[in-house]
Amino acid sequence: MPSRSTPVARAAAVAALVATMLCVAGCSTSNPGTGPAAGSTAVTASPAPTETLLPGADSTHSAVGEVVAGFPVDLVPVPAGAEVLVSSAEPVQGTDLTEISLNLRSEQDTAALLAAVGAPLLAAGFVEGTPPAPEPGLAAQSTFTRGDGSELLLVGILDRDDQRTLTLGGRVRTTSP
Repeated sequence: MPSRSTPVARAAAVAALVATMLCVAGCSTSNPGTGPAAGSTAVTASPAPTETLLPGADSTHSAVGEVVAGFPVDLVPVPAGAEVLVSSAEPVQGTDLTEISLNLRSEQDTAALLAAVGAPLLAAGFVEGTPPAPEPGLAAQSTFTRGDGSELLLVGILDRDDQRTLTLGGRVRTTSP
């Protein structure tokens, strides 16, 4: 992301990222196709067993199944009973901001899950708002901004089969502005 982008452009970019992540999280192979594919007989390669499907999974800035070191858990705590799927926290070069993301699964209802993530942000001086381009199919979406808009988080919650998948992403300062 360019460092001179507007808060709305950053919000739109984060919204697109969250939507993509939620679409991927919502994919399922529980009902695989049973018939032969019609048309093309092209062969697709599968990743080698040692190949990771997550970009940057070997990075010190991301972790699968846990909160990565450096993630601001005081600002964005993991809700009680939630399972962390993926997390990341990477300092933004040349700034005092950290780019974070958190994907988790929870059995909490949508409102309680959004409140569990939003309450600490509101207490830290963030203001809750509505995303500039709501994504259809999500049970809840919200933005949280603080200060001049350089701190921006977008939260999306997908509700499927008595499970909620929450995706949060954006940029924050780990110390008060």
